[in-house]
Amino acid sequence: MDAVFQDFRRSYGEGDGYGLSQTLSPVAPVSQPQRLFNFFRSSNFANVQKDFKYQILYDKTSGVNLSAEEGNGWVEVFVAYWKAVGEILNAEAATRTNPKASWVKVYEAWKEMTNVLIRGYSNCGFEAWTVPCLYVAGKYLRTFAIKADEGLANTTTSLNTFQDDFNPESEKNEKLEDTARVLNRIFQICLADRAPLEESRKWGIYNIINLLFKTYFKLNSISLSKNVLNALQAYRGDMPQLSAFPMAHQVTFKYYVGVIKFLEENYVESEKNLTEAWHLCHKDAVRNKELILTYLIPCHLLTTHTLPTLALLAPYPRLQTLFLPLSRCIKKGDLAGFDAALAACENELVKRRIYLTLERGRDIALRNLLRKVFLAGGYEEAKEPVTLPVRRTRIPVAEFGAAISIGSKEMMDNDEVECLLANMIYKNLMKGYIARERGIVVLSKGGAFPGTVVGRRTNGNKRRGLFLKSERSWIETENRVTEVTDTLLDGITIRYDRYDTLAYNIRKNEVNQIKSHPNSTIQLPPVLCTTLHKTTYSLSSAPNSKAQHSTFPTNAAITQAQTPPP
Repeated sequence: MDAVFQDFRRSYGEGDGYGLSQTLSPVAPVSQPQRLFNFFRSSNFANVQKDFKYQILYDKTSGVNLSAEEGNGWVEVFVAYWKAVGEILNAEAATRTNPKASWVKVYEAWKEMTNVLIRGYSNCGFEAWTVPCLYVAGKYLRTFAIKADEGLANTTTSLNTFQDDFNPESEKNEKLEDTARVLNRIFQICLADRAPLEESRKWGIYNIINLLFKTYFKLNSISLSKNVLNALQAYRGDMPQLSAFPMAHQVTFKYYVGVIKFLEENYVESEKNLTEAWHLCHKDAVRNKELILTYLIPCHLLTTHTLPTLALLAPYPRLQTLFLPLSRCIKKGDLAGFDAALAACENELVKRRIYLTLERGRDIALRNLLRKVFLAGGYEEAKEPVTLPVRRTRIPVAEFGAAISIGSKEMMDNDEVECLLANMIYKNLMKGYIARERGIVVLSKGGAFPGTVVGRRTNGNKRRGLFLKSERSWIETENRVTEVTDTLLDGITIRYDRYDTLAYNIRKNEVNQIKSHPNSTIQLPPVLCTTLHKTTYSLSSAPNSKAQHSTFPTNAAITQAQTPPP
């Protein structure tokens, strides 16, 4: 008893809310493993009220002066806590002999302690700085409710094995649902506090909201979370800024809001909240970052058409298993491989509620496959020698159909192919129209596949020496899903494919331009060499010529070399 009340008097005298909350913890500190046992043995049911009243109100050596109303409130709290500790010790002793021992009495005793604590704030004038006590009460109420429900499920199943009308789901989460109602009371007490912000219980609101979110997610009643957000929005003008709250409260809140928006298919808002949670999360909180990325990666796939790199997923083996096979198939446009990878992880993806979202990634894989057909079509024949090369934009539907049949390993007729192409155009993944009477697809000359840069015209007024304004788009932690193209002077095209190598499409007029500027420097990624019309042009670059997905292009000088002997 002495250790608990010494900590109570010290914390109360210093105004240390978190220290005060530890006096109500159901877990003994590492330095005092027998603390709960000694606390319970220090009194009995006949004298506990009198003993605790003396420790809190009448001990003149304590140095803590409490009003009679507030002091009696704390006496009631510690009496309820003493009873809960007794039930915890009994349950732990029973668990050592029977792992399925019931925790229902522990839950009921802790719930009573929590209700007494709530009454202390509403009736006894507990000060706002003591709000961390509500954190501890709510946190362990949820923990004990889950344990109690698990014990009840085991007991009920064994008693009703032969009953045909038994529904095991009817009372599966009875105690956890009750916990949600108690947490709602705490939420209302904090939210409706009229005291000035400096002395308000509103500073505890986000911790309680996070406990409610965890409880609703466990109950699979995520729609109830919207009621909490609506109530919070109604009081927004009287609330402190979220950035003023502890970082842990901010990260957890933004994570759950991001997941809620994700499940509502509001991927833009979801990405915003999850990204903020990612940046605020502690660098060593690997588990928390893994949870954030579980939803942030599918958001990026749909909103920006970007995929995670291997370096990003390296610390998270479980996420590698889920996302790397899908990423490879999306990059290659491998429809059959995408379907197989999705089916292989179906159970885990459904459990994490991301299956339907990732399924939409098939459209990106199809876009990349169609784009390969577009690139393979080459260029239209130049009408004049000085004309910049223009890619072929009139492509037969049959060519797209052949690629889709190979990619999906299923035969498709023209009507099915046209339906897929029409959907791609409708979703703005491809720009153009279908000329059915001619059996061709007419693609836009100014960006046939939005977001991939291919087909975009170059503005000659933006030249800077031999390097035009870059058309690359780099993501800090992720790759482009498809190839990225840079355009140099006079149509010299450098294409970064999915292996980060280079491909050149250069005609005679571009060769002449290079010959007229033999000592010029052009920004290019590392590459060894390329041969143009029997003349070798070597590119000097960094020693390591193998580019990684996350590295930026380096400078390389183009110098003319002698033609190698035949």
